[in-house]
Formats: sequence, structure tokens, C-alpha cells
Amino acid sequence: MADVPSPLADFIVSEIRRARGASGMTQESFGRAAGFSASHVSAVESGTRALTMDFIRGADRAFSNDGLFGRLVVKLGAPSWFLPWLDAERGARQLRLFEPLLIPGLLQTENYARVVMRLNDLMSATEVDQQVSARMSRHKILTGDSPPQVVAVLDESTLRRAGDEYAGIMAEQVAHLITVAELPHVHVHVIPAGAGLHIGLSGPFALARAGDGSWVGHLENQLGGIVVDNEDELHTLQTRWENVRNEALPRRQSNELMKEVHSDHGPH
Repeated sequence: MADVPSPLADFIVSEIRRARGASGMTQESFGRAAGFSASHVSAVESGTRALTMDFIRGADRAFSNDGLFGRLVVKLGAPSWFLPWLDAERGARQLRLFEPLLIPGLLQTENYARVVMRLNDLMSATEVDQQVSARMSRHKILTGDSPPQVVAVLDESTLRRAGDEYAGIMAEQVAHLITVAELPHVHVHVIPAGAGLHIGLSGPFALARAGDGSWVGHLENQLGGIVVDNEDELHTLQTRWENVRNEALPRRQSNELMKEVHSDHGPH
């Protein structure tokens, strides 16, 4: 079950602890009502065990509060449709990312992520800050003790889409891509503009391979996203992955193209 990202998790845990104290429940009695052992409750409250959506739903049952904490997570943090993918992403041994329009969230700089978030004029400044913070917290998997192998394929247009107003931010973003691509477990490949039409222009997608060898896919759209675990649909995504990967330049040539684009964006 998906972990809730920090710093939202810290806030939710503190509120659950506060509610437990106000109701006079010990960790043991709360755990019985929520469906967890006292040691599990203690580990979550002390921060040594991740806060999961299962635990949050258990807390809502224990307090009979009509799903209050679950709604807080959806309102303040990652949307509910994204949580299953976060779970797959964090447990992945391999990640395959394809983006024809934007830099993948896992590889975004804070400034780039903020600009992208602000494009949604339905989000408040506070919501933008929360979403950016949650997105940046995902980057920990790239530098952990046992990071996944990450292969990202980007269309060249994602590197050049800026305009004068955002040239500096794009220069910073491309420089970050070049730096991240130097990590031995991260591969960034670019489909050059000269490739013309290709199947990837139908939309972005991602694939995650778990430790047991199983795959999960993810698709985003204007209204949200879906996790794909159907065998036939996964086969389609894996076939499309091979197609877009074959359109992309090798690693060294992709790095050279990114350096060229970085130079085109000018100093920042």
C-alpha cells in the first residue's frame, strides 16, 4: 500500500497522535480499533515506519470520523489516483519513463516543477507549494542505498519548450538532466526532432518492475491518471516502450544533444 509522502506524512501522523490523545486511547487500544499492533502504531508515530493509506483508513475507522484523514491526504498531498503509482515507483527495481511533452516528475527541478504546477489556475499558491514539495520528495529514490535502474526517454521538444520567460528555468532543468544522467543507474535518451511522427506522441506513460518481476504501468491525462496491471494492456505499453526507445538516440549522443540544448537556452 502506498506510503504518504513527507512532509504531509509528518502532519497527518501528528494529527492522528493528537486525536488519539484527545480520545484517551492508548497505542494498544487505538491499534485494536484500527487493525494494527501497538508496536506498529508506535513505529508510525515515532517515524520509524512509513505512514500508509491502510494505516490512515484504520485511523479513520478507529475514530469513526467519516474518512477525515483520508480526505486530508487527497486534499493536501498526492491525489488518490496517484498513490498506487507512488507505491509502485518506490518499490521498483526498474523504471521506464516516456514523456513527449514535459520532463518526467522524477527528474524535474523544483523551479521547473513549480512553473508546471502553476499552469493549473485551479490550484492555490499553498496547494502548489504542497505539490512541489511532494514531487521533490520522490527524488529520494534516485540517491538511496538501493536505487532502481531508471531509463527515461524524452522527446526533444520537452527540452526546448520554454520561451524567453522561462529560458533560465529550462537551462537549469536541462543541466539537471545532464547531471542526473551521469549516475550509473540513470539513463536519459532523447528522441531527436528529426525523428518526425512516432507512436509515443499518443501520450506519456511509465512502467515499473517490482522485485518479484511483475510490472505495473501508469498513464496520465487531463483529469488524473490510472494504474495499469492488466496483462494485455501491459503488453501494449511494453511494446510501445520498445518503439519509443528505438526512436531515441543512444546515451552518449543524447547527452551531447542535451548539452547543445542547454547552450541554446543561454546562461541562467
